[in-house]
Amino acid sequence: MTDISLIASSEPSGPINLRTLILIRWVAIAGQASTILIVHYGLGFDLPLVPALGVVASSAVLNLVLIVLRQWAARLGARDAALYLAYDILQLAVLLYLTGGLQNPFSILILAPVTVAATILSRRAVVILSVLAVAAITALALRHMPLPWRTEPLVFPPELVLGIWIALVLATVFIGAYTWSIAQGARRLHDAVAATQLALAREQRISAVGALAAAAAHELGSPLATIAVVAKELVRELPGGSPHAEDAALLLSQSERCRTILAELAQQPEEDGGSPYTRLPISALVEAAAAPYRNQGVRLILATAGDPAGEEPLVRRSPEIMHGLNNLIQNAVQFAAREISITIFWDAATVTVELDDDGPGFPLHLLGRLGEPYLSRSLSRKACSSAAARDSPLTTSPKAARMLRFPGTVPIWKRLIESGRPQRRRKSIVRAKNPGRRPWG
Repeated sequence: MTDISLIASSEPSGPINLRTLILIRWVAIAGQASTILIVHYGLGFDLPLVPALGVVASSAVLNLVLIVLRQWAARLGARDAALYLAYDILQLAVLLYLTGGLQNPFSILILAPVTVAATILSRRAVVILSVLAVAAITALALRHMPLPWRTEPLVFPPELVLGIWIALVLATVFIGAYTWSIAQGARRLHDAVAATQLALAREQRISAVGALAAAAAHELGSPLATIAVVAKELVRELPGGSPHAEDAALLLSQSERCRTILAELAQQPEEDGGSPYTRLPISALVEAAAAPYRNQGVRLILATAGDPAGEEPLVRRSPEIMHGLNNLIQNAVQFAAREISITIFWDAATVTVELDDDGPGFPLHLLGRLGEPYLSRSLSRKACSSAAARDSPLTTSPKAARMLRFPGTVPIWKRLIESGRPQRRRKSIVRAKNPGRRPWG
């Protein structure tokens, strides 16, 4: 079972690349400066050229200072990155104040720092920057210099200015919230995959240690047998009153103990299913996955219902498949009342493993969220107790996802509720397809 304590929270808290923010600001500086010059000299609008270029130059100076004082590849903390983007909002607000406020068609660019923040910062920082952006938008709606024009300055109706203000405020809130939620989902998925890969790597190391122990037991068997033979000869030939008789008997008993230990080490990989490259019948594979949960107070019933005309499929015992089956069986054992029925179906195209337990099932409000890497903890106490085991990362890695194809949109497992209310029994179904309809194994 994947231990979610091995991974950090999906809330972004790591350092942020200063180089990326500086490059974004250089792009903004180039765009602002070129726009001011084109509008003033190319289109003939009378802009406050010196103050506007001074505001743009302040951003360039700040970039140069950061490059000099900090290394180019330096990392910013969340607080520094938030201050960096807050400055961008204020700088753009001052530039818009000089060039018409919300009547300037480029006023929509005030959303850019909020959008960048939503992808890299925490929810608290995004909320603070969104409030700052809304405050700047409100200030620009109430007070600004006239919009530059060739003739008399344009006078916008208050209703139009109010509409622009409402549109920008709603866009700030919506884009910030939506972008942050999408980025948060990507971070959760990344954390889930990282945790699963960590668990699979641990299982592979354990498997490698078991194989190494078996090899060591095999290599030590011959010299240990020689020691045992010599010890038996010494025990038989030494007289009973000899001062070395007791030492010889001790040597013989310890050699027998070492032989027993080495025999257990040699047998352990076989009991665990052998090498991960061993191809096993699907029923044996499921039996190996269920073996650790046999003596936990819940009855496990295994049954097969394959195609009589076809042979039972042979499946490679990979850590990914074993990890996924172990998660499903452990989940069923944790919530089952008395028994779990595991049924294996197969034909020429599909292998299906169905787990049916007599547990309480899923709350109705969680059915639409099954398959997400993490479920929300803001549930009722009863729902949380019922969903505790499901609040874990995905049960397989992308490698396993390529090996197993599952129906519907749930990537690893699918819970079926047979009517509109929670049932006393629930099912987990894992289905692997053979698209080419080649013979299994």
